[in-house]
Amino acid sequence: MPVTPIALSGGVVAIGGRPILRGINLTVEAGEFVALMGANGSGKSTLVRALTGLRPLAGGRLELFGTPFDEFEDWRRIGFVPQRTGATSGVPASVWEIVASGRLTHRRLFRPMSRIDRAAIDDALEVVGLADKARDGVATLSGGQQQRVLIARALAGEPELFFLDEPTAGVDLPNQYALADALGQLKARGSTIVLVAHELGPLEPLVERAVVMRDGRKVYDGRPLAHADVHAAHHESPYALHVDHAPRVVAPLESDQADVR
Repeated sequence: MPVTPIALSGGVVAIGGRPILRGINLTVEAGEFVALMGANGSGKSTLVRALTGLRPLAGGRLELFGTPFDEFEDWRRIGFVPQRTGATSGVPASVWEIVASGRLTHRRLFRPMSRIDRAAIDDALEVVGLADKARDGVATLSGGQQQRVLIARALAGEPELFFLDEPTAGVDLPNQYALADALGQLKARGSTIVLVAHELGPLEPLVERAVVMRDGRKVYDGRPLAHADVHAAHHESPYALHVDHAPRVVAPLESDQADVR
């Protein structure tokens, strides 16, 4: 029986002493495609950062693939795709070079790239539909193409669990469909996918489960919802699992506010 990739119990995240996430329970089983949804400031991106260790938990217990987070070391099993703002990082590089960096966790220091490495890179480029752009400078690509490069970089590492932070934000419709096609292939391969999204668009048919956040709490966890239903669950509706009237909490520092989405 496949081990559970994510098991979070009572998760709490605080920034500057203020609670951002409170009492989050979330389990994601192998092969699930889960969308974390909610309005800006709901805490969905902060939750992903907590699940990947980019934000420390102030309380609760997290297990990745059945291992307590503090003991987990097999990071090759996890891929994280940020928003495309980090695609170029101001460094001139080709698409192939960016994607190849996803193989670093599989290679020994200073060892040359193997045939297996190159095959994984080529496969990743094929999946996202950018094989013909492999030698192009990544800075010359559109925003949507850059987002696909980041997905290919994560895919090249051959992880079992993917986290994607709003991959369609600011991406034109043709590239959204290209992203949906790439993620559909990952889903068909049995990958576990956790997607942060404000709206799903062309990704909607892929989603098997929606988790809606509100003010740092989980208010819905179940079947996928239409956009109007997500909005209702975020506020107050029959879908809500838990609705309270705690004051809205935002990060105290401007640099942290981008994380609280």
